[in-house]
Amino acid sequence: MATERDRGHVRDDLREAILRGDYLPGERLVEAQLIEEFSASRFTVRAVLQDLAAEGLVRMERNRGAHVRKVSLDEAVEITEVRMVVEGLIAARAAERVTPSQADDLSEIAARMREAVEAGEHRQYSDLNQRLHSTIREISGHQTADRIVQTLRGQLVRHQFTLSLLPGRPQVSLPQHERVVAAIRSRDPKAAEDAMREHIASVIDALRSIESLGGPA
Repeated sequence: MATERDRGHVRDDLREAILRGDYLPGERLVEAQLIEEFSASRFTVRAVLQDLAAEGLVRMERNRGAHVRKVSLDEAVEITEVRMVVEGLIAARAAERVTPSQADDLSEIAARMREAVEAGEHRQYSDLNQRLHSTIREISGHQTADRIVQTLRGQLVRHQFTLSLLPGRPQVSLPQHERVVAAIRSRDPKAAEDAMREHIASVIDALRSIESLGGPA
């Protein structure tokens, strides 16, 4: 029988594969293929699928097996509304705890984000965007909020990719991120929370604009 450590590694690897888009929304997750791909036992694969179902990444259906869960735009908006509250809390906590070295790290990421926008490197900007939010969560040290955001983020992968392709979206979000960084560097929790909530609110507006344009459901 596989150990818990094996299960944890397989769960992390499959989660990351889903987040990278290796498996598309609605795609079946065939046990036999997962067993071979991740060199895991059937017991471990089934347990991992149950774990990821609990996170909202996978949907289990009787007699149909498992598949990557689809998230509608309406649900994506609701999830992002929750993110707005939780990430506002995280930004406020980060402003209270940030060290000079961590503040410099945030500024460096923000500077690289600006360079990516000016160079039209939208994929690089998207990667740096994720790195900035991850660094802020790390600085905050709020483990419960971090787990919540990680779970919510995983459910929004497809819509985040769609947002990254919206014309002008990086130019809109860049100054928002810069305001978040400036507030955290200033150790101003209220300003940091307000700036983060403003940023996430603009994400909600962008999601709604996709819906109005007849984007993916």
